[in-house]
Amino acid sequence: MNRSITAALILVAGVAYACGPRARSSEPERRSAAVAGPPVAAVLDVKVRDGIEFTFRVTNNASRKLELLFPSGQTHEIVVLDSVGREVWRWSEGRMFTQVLQNRVLETHATVTWEAAWRYAVPPGKYLAVASLLSENKPLEERVEFEVR
Repeated sequence: MNRSITAALILVAGVAYACGPRARSSEPERRSAAVAGPPVAAVLDVKVRDGIEFTFRVTNNASRKLELLFPSGQTHEIVVLDSVGREVWRWSEGRMFTQVLQNRVLETHATVTWEAAWRYAVPPGKYLAVASLLSENKPLEERVEFEVR
């Protein structure tokens, strides 16, 4: 009788294990044939006005929603480098972010937008803006050169 109970418990445990939640895979998602371009795309716009304005957009081009996983409250970063590669401005400098894991669901064909501005006197010259999506599972980076006259 003891053996039959043990066998039944092992069988039930095996079925429960097989039907349980799956671990997230580190493999890339398979793209649908209908998707043109990457499943997640980023665009960085830079406007030189009274200061410099940045607009960073991330779009889910996939045919299903996408969950972005972030290791902290900081979802993105924008850095400006001068013509010799020295960092001259960082969006996150002086800001505080939660140290809690977070996720953000991006629906099919949806776009999330972040805006930032560098409002200090910017010396004339050529610069490179680098915007990064700090997602653990879909990190992206966009680079745009611009000039201040």
